[in-house]
Amino acid sequence: QAFGSRASPQAVGPPRPSTRAHRAPSCRPPGAQSMAPTTPLKRKAAALEEESQVTSFPKNKIKILLLEGVSQKGIDLLRGDGFQVEALKTALTEEELIEKVKDLHILGIRSKTQVSRKVIEASTRLLAISCFCIGTDQVDLRAAHERGIPVFNAPFANTRSVAELIIGNVIGLSRKIGDCTRQMHDGAWFKQAVGCYEIRGKTLGIVGYGHIGAQVSVLAEAMGMQ
Repeated sequence: QAFGSRASPQAVGPPRPSTRAHRAPSCRPPGAQSMAPTTPLKRKAAALEEESQVTSFPKNKIKILLLEGVSQKGIDLLRGDGFQVEALKTALTEEELIEKVKDLHILGIRSKTQVSRKVIEASTRLLAISCFCIGTDQVDLRAAHERGIPVFNAPFANTRSVAELIIGNVIGLSRKIGDCTRQMHDGAWFKQAVGCYEIRGKTLGIVGYGHIGAQVSVLAEAMGMQ
C-alpha cells in the first residue's frame, strides 16, 4: 500500500479480538441463587470479614504467657481464637523470665512481675507486653521502647471495684459497723444508734479526681451525697 493510503477492512490482517468480556456458561442449576454478596455494602463487609481471618503470622504459632492468675475468661478467649497460651498463677523471677521470653511473642503480667532490661534484651520474638493493672512501673519502658515493643496497661481495670469499696467504707464508718462488730464479739449488744448517721445529705471531699475519684462522685451523688 502507498504511504498514507487507507487499507480496506479485508486487508488489515487477522481480526482483532473483541474488547467485550466473554462470560463462561453458568454451572448453577436453573433457579439457583448466587452465593456472592449482591450489594456493594455486603461485598465490602464480606471482604473485611475474610481479611479478619488472616494474619501476617499464623495465630496457632503465636505464644502467649500470662502470669499472676489472669482471669480464666481471658485465657479461654485467647485459646478459643487459636493462640498458644500458657497461664501461671504466680509471678516469675528475673532468671525464670529470661528463660521464658526467649521464644515468647506476648507477655501478660500484673503488678508483681518485674520486667527488667535483662528480660527484654533476652527476648528475640517479643511483640507486646500487657500489664493487666493500672500502672506500668514494673516494666522497663525505655528498654521496651528501644526494642520497639509496645507496653499496654488497663487503667480502668479496678476503678469500679475501688470506688464501690470506698462507698462501702463510708457507710461502715458513718454507722460505726467496725466498733459494733468488735463489741458484739466481746459479748455486748447495743441496739441504740447513738453517733450513727445516714450518708444522705452529707458532703464528701474527694482528693484526687482521676478515674477512681470520678466514679466515687457518681456513686456518692446517686446516694444523695453532696
